[in-house]
Parts: sequence; structure tokens; C-alpha cells
Amino acid sequence: MTTTRPAVGALLRTWRERRGISQLELAGRADSSSRHISFIETGRSRPSEEMVLRLADRLEVPVRERNALLLAAGYAPHYAQTALDHPSMEALREGIERLLTGYEPYPALVVDATYDVVAANRGILMLMEGLPEHLLVPPLNAMRITLHPEGLAPRIRNLAAWRGHLLEQMERQIALARSEPLRALYEEVSAYAVPGRPGDEAAAPEEPVPYIALPLVIEHDGHVLSFVSSIATFNTPMDVTVAELAIETMLPADPATVKYLRSLGG
Repeated sequence: MTTTRPAVGALLRTWRERRGISQLELAGRADSSSRHISFIETGRSRPSEEMVLRLADRLEVPVRERNALLLAAGYAPHYAQTALDHPSMEALREGIERLLTGYEPYPALVVDATYDVVAANRGILMLMEGLPEHLLVPPLNAMRITLHPEGLAPRIRNLAAWRGHLLEQMERQIALARSEPLRALYEEVSAYAVPGRPGDEAAAPEEPVPYIALPLVIEHDGHVLSFVSSIATFNTPMDVTVAELAIETMLPADPATVKYLRSLGG
């Protein structure tokens, strides 16, 4: 049985429409003409390898999908996909481990494109203490652990707001990238039952806490901890694996959280 590979023009048109820009605007960004863009999209003209990469860059196409565009145009993939345990990734692995260890006692982790945990520090392990074994079977998934009714969800004081934030984040990623695994994960975690306790998020404080961003407010061993998360990715990656890594660090959002974590860190 043979399968027909999608035409590169149709794929580029899909990405352009996803980004909400016209052929004229894309032509301007790519130093081309709207006529040439139209010819490419309709299959009347075969783009060069350099043009495929240029259009993909201007359309902010994920690295994995840039390879798919090149294949559809009849060219070889441009970006490698190297396993993290490959010897050539040793420097990257060591750098990640140093970063995570240096961030302790504050939580930090690295996830891939579908939120599987690649690496985590002791701050993250602390938050996961006491979770059931079936959620800790590798590969650990950050979204599954956070939103599962037997995971961290019952410990999160502002679960409704935090859950909404995570699901919206996934929705944006799905809209930007053609990822069926991510869509499947979204459908799974969004269908989880939402645990709740009387009084949680029932009333706002009289004087709002001056958070700089939506915090994760979570219980640990009888203490209420508040974190603001930050996500970083690698600049101009040339490998699919590296391009899909995200480093999430959790900054304490109040003095009580700082004091508690430092006491745990010795």
C-alpha cells in the first residue's frame, strides 16, 4: 500500500493561514512576490530548498515540521533528531543538570514537546512526594502529574485558575503546531475530574497579593507555597530534539515560600 505525501504548497498554505497572514505579507517577509507565493501554494512552481526554509522561518514553523516541508518538496531533511542519550549530547545533558542543580532548592524541570519530563531537580521531587506509583512510572508527564485527580491537583489551592492556564497553554501550542500526540494528551488531561474542597478559591483576600503573574499555590507538608513559573527554550536550535525542549523554573512568589524552601535545602 502506498501513501501520497501532501504537496509542499498545500502545507505552506496551511501554515500561512494558521498564522493569519496574506500571501502579500508573506511575500514581503520572504523577499519574494505574492505571485510566486501563489504559484508555490497551488503547485504551479516548485520552491527551492532555500525558499522552503526561508518561508518556514518567516512562518515560524516548528523545526520538526520544517523537515516535513522539505520532504514534501522533494528535499532531504535539514535538521537532525538526536536522542538525548547520544554521546554528542553529553555537553547539553551536563549543562541541563548544572542548571537544574544550581536552581535548587527552588523547583525546576525540563520537558519535551509532549510534556514528558526529561530532567528534574530535588525541588520538583519534593512537590511530587506521596504521589501514587502509577503516576510515577516513566516517562513522567508533567501535565498528567499536575492535573490528575490523584496527582498534584488536590494539593493546588488555586486549581481552577492554574488548570485553565495550563489548558490554554496547550491549546495555543496545538494551534501553532501540528502535533497529534499533544492533542491526544490535551484531550486526556482536560477530561480529568476536577477535585475540589469546600472553601477553595471561594473568596479573594481583602488586599490582593501583588503577584507579578498567575502563581501556582500548592500545599506541601502542611505549608502553602506560591510559585511563579518561567519557561525558556533554546535559541536558534538546529536539532529537532533540542528545539522541542523547554526549561521551566519556578520562582518563589512570597517570602514564606523562600524561607521554607531554604530551610529544606539546609
